[in-house]
Amino acid sequence: MKYLNLIAILLFSSVILYGCKEEPKTIINENNQPQPIDFSNTQGQSNTDSAQNTAGVFHYTCSNGCAGGSASAGACANCGNTLAHNQAYHSNTNNTQSQSPFDTQPAAAETGQNAAGVWHYTCDSGCAGGSGTAGNCSNCGNTLAHNSAYHQ
Repeated sequence: MKYLNLIAILLFSSVILYGCKEEPKTIINENNQPQPIDFSNTQGQSNTDSAQNTAGVFHYTCSNGCAGGSASAGACANCGNTLAHNQAYHSNTNNTQSQSPFDTQPAAAETGQNAAGVWHYTCDSGCAGGSGTAGNCSNCGNTLAHNSAYHQ
């Protein structure tokens, strides 16, 4: 009986150790030389940066003030100097305000009286006046009651 427990533990340990055996995986590399990167093949990619924005301002201009410009920093076509970056190219020229579907104007504040001069909330005690919101009467301090005649 003593040996049965020992045999069971040894059997269990051998199964665990055999199952966890890790064999190194070999990587098959048929070509050991690095592949060169070809930057000339752009496959349909185009330069989306235009020389001028919608306002007609060049991205790069000549520091001497020559006419024209370019989309990239290079040499001026007129004098040969290096073109300088023109920050005005990035300025927001769209000054028009568009109507956004979420641009809602706040509701006009509702007055306490309707067009007929009837108060929305009135005092049950019969005090003069009323209010546009529920609250207490300014004369006697009682709670104002809703006046259904306001909505007619």
